[in-house]
Amino acid sequence: MMNNRDFDEWLSKFRASISSYDYYIDFEKVVRNVDEIKVELNILNSLIGSKNIENDFQRIIEKYPETLKCIPLLLAVRGNEIYAQDEEGAFLYNFKKMNYDVEQYKVFMRKTGLFDMIANHIVNNLVDYALGVETGLDSNGRKNRGGHQMENL
Repeated sequence: MMNNRDFDEWLSKFRASISSYDYYIDFEKVVRNVDEIKVELNILNSLIGSKNIENDFQRIIEKYPETLKCIPLLLAVRGNEIYAQDEEGAFLYNFKKMNYDVEQYKVFMRKTGLFDMIANHIVNNLVDYALGVETGLDSNGRKNRGGHQMENL
């Protein structure tokens, strides 16, 4: 035989949320991730407002090829490779070790809008921009943190 349950009483014991203060953003991780590429981002900062961004970008990539590793984060992508395709073909760009010539990376920067964003002062500092992107990416981690908080409860 089933017992009658008082759902109102049961629901009244629920909390409004299980979120602690550290649930929202792991700022230590965000800052740590940006610090790892801060020097390279600052080199790329020299492109902000460039009147000849494609040539300036080429000079930077030739002199400091390690700056390429920053590019995926500027597009909010984790990892070293980005796939892109259009009517001109399909490409799997590697940003750890160049797998195309500089001209093809310039195509990537142009077609993704990164050249436009950087040259036209849409952002004024790539380190600050990267912190914002990392923060956004970390907010996606809430689903994992929420699961861990539930386990801890």
